[in-house]
Amino acid sequence: MKKLFVIGVMMSSFVFGQKEKDTLSVERNLETFTGATPKKQKPDPLSKKGQMFVFFGWNRAAFSNSDINFSGNGYNFQLNNVSAHDRPTKFGIVYFDPTWFTVVQYNFRAGYFIKDNLALVLGIDHMKYVMDQNQTVNFKGHISDPTYAGMVQNGQVNLADEKFLTFEHTDGLNYENLGLERYQSLINKKNIDLVWSYGAGIGVMFPKSNVRLFGNERSDRFHVAGMGTDVRTSLNLVFWNHWMARLEGKFGYINMWDIKTTLNNKPDKARQDFVFGQVLAGIGYTFNTKKYN
Repeated sequence: MKKLFVIGVMMSSFVFGQKEKDTLSVERNLETFTGATPKKQKPDPLSKKGQMFVFFGWNRAAFSNSDINFSGNGYNFQLNNVSAHDRPTKFGIVYFDPTWFTVVQYNFRAGYFIKDNLALVLGIDHMKYVMDQNQTVNFKGHISDPTYAGMVQNGQVNLADEKFLTFEHTDGLNYENLGLERYQSLINKKNIDLVWSYGAGIGVMFPKSNVRLFGNERSDRFHVAGMGTDVRTSLNLVFWNHWMARLEGKFGYINMWDIKTTLNNKPDKARQDFVFGQVLAGIGYTFNTKKYN
């Protein structure tokens, strides 16, 4: 009897000790028999290879002073230390009407995660650049037309009356760029995530410059005028794994060496370079390109 009792205890210990292992074996056998596959854990947003996001928002921008050189038939001169500002549209329905969205200073992003936490981001930054009209600037160069040469007094020209020059990139100062951004999770909750990103970009400048020089007909056409580069950082608040609110800051450099100043094919052009700062905010949506159960 004692031997039977000891054998029973040993067998019980063996059976209960193997319970978890046997259960896993049964589950594996069941998966093999039924064809079922184990569930994949759904990844956190803005973190895994294969995820994507799209974003649309609005910006405010600031620009450094710049020297602008103008050249063409009968003139070649430079205006020094020219100041400018952006031109935000007054808030209203225009910000939400898709038929009018290009009127405002807007931003678009489409990102794809090529590696975990690393995204390739295509961006369109539609800023607006307006030369301050009420300013007197230093002049260097020559103008053959006596009317406009006479507007230069003591090496300076007053731009206030708009007769000498109006100069804008308001349709707009379009920076078409491609960037790399690294993402890092700061807060990870059930229905809310906070993700920080930083990166850099480079692209072409495709402005529609509104320029009227010497009273000529205003130049107003899209044209690849130069290049830009930037560094950027953002905070992304993601709700329910998909909806995203984004706040981004950007600092960059723009060099445009072929700004069209006439409507015809004459060689008239302007060139300038400056640094810019931009703050933008908006909404987006993030999703997985890979299927997760």
